[in-house]
Amino acid sequence: MDSEEVTAPCGAPDRAEPPSSFVRLDSPQGLQDGGLETTPEQVRQEIERYKELCGALEQDNATLQREKEDVEQRIQQVKNKRELIQENLQQHNPLDDLIQSLQSQIFLAEEERSGLKQEKEMLEKKLEETRKKSWEDPIMMLPALPERNLVFKGRATDKEDVNKLMLTPLIRYPLQGGSALITFEKAEVAQRVIEVKEHTVELSHGESLEELDRCQMRVQASPVDVLLPSALEIGLAQSSRSILVSGLPGRGIPEEILLDKLELFFSKTKNGGSEVESREFLDDCGQVVLTFVHDGVAEQLIARGQVQVPIGKTKYKLKISPYMRGEVTNLQLQPSRCARTVLLSGIPDVLAEEPMRDALEIHFQKESRGGGEVDALGYVPAGRRAVAVFSE
Repeated sequence: MDSEEVTAPCGAPDRAEPPSSFVRLDSPQGLQDGGLETTPEQVRQEIERYKELCGALEQDNATLQREKEDVEQRIQQVKNKRELIQENLQQHNPLDDLIQSLQSQIFLAEEERSGLKQEKEMLEKKLEETRKKSWEDPIMMLPALPERNLVFKGRATDKEDVNKLMLTPLIRYPLQGGSALITFEKAEVAQRVIEVKEHTVELSHGESLEELDRCQMRVQASPVDVLLPSALEIGLAQSSRSILVSGLPGRGIPEEILLDKLELFFSKTKNGGSEVESREFLDDCGQVVLTFVHDGVAEQLIARGQVQVPIGKTKYKLKISPYMRGEVTNLQLQPSRCARTVLLSGIPDVLAEEPMRDALEIHFQKESRGGGEVDALGYVPAGRRAVAVFSE
């Protein structure tokens, strides 16, 4: 029987230490002294064993190949991540941003500190100037003016109007004898009366005779033109030798006695005063103006602010304030026509004052005579004079 050489189709590479799945092939049984003594059955068994070993090697090779691919894939992923990180670091460095942010904050803080320092120096300078000018500028002395309890009865206005002076006109209009002022509720009624110009008014003079029971008179109607202020400037000046004394006791003390007590107190040098030149009691506010002969006395008393003055058996704490004088430096007037008021002139002296007023109101209240509802009527008989006061 010829010898038969068997080879296994194995593609596994040589290794120094084969894996556990590799089996070392021993010589087949019966191989002795270079000769082969084997049976066909044994050869078939050996072939089957080699096939199994070759299959195991192929499986190991496939496993190793997969592991190799996994490792290469992981290596590639690591390389990609590394490149991405390097690219991000080149484009955006968080540490640089943090440093830049801190530098910006430090710069802004320095600017704010410098601005606050400049503002502080400016305020200190303004405060010093205010202290120097407090006696030169009258407006600066307004906080030192006497305190008064006030009740607000006006209306709130817009913020932009806070620096505007609101004037309420109080117009005095002279009236000659034999004239009257009549005010209607509606302006169109007054306009109709003025357009007619001359009106015939029926009068009842109270005679007993029937033929003289009624008579007539003619009156002329004309518009009422008044002058209203369109611009006003007032200059304030502080008196260097006068003071304003407030916080005085009530009306229980006669005015002359109160003025004598004040003059006596403020004439003494130990009280900070000097010789009093004049004194004046202000009825509208219940305060007193004292004027000294010498300069400098008023300034020292105003600096004290308050003094205790004995009046009778009681000591009163009085407030000393600068005395401000106001003068109209500029006044501009413009003509204005009363929309609802008409001037009636040429009224003869044929009736008493009250009957004449009633007759005029009855006549001009009739719509058939071109009149309307009368709001007010003032009549001045012939030979007399009066002053009508117009207010808004």
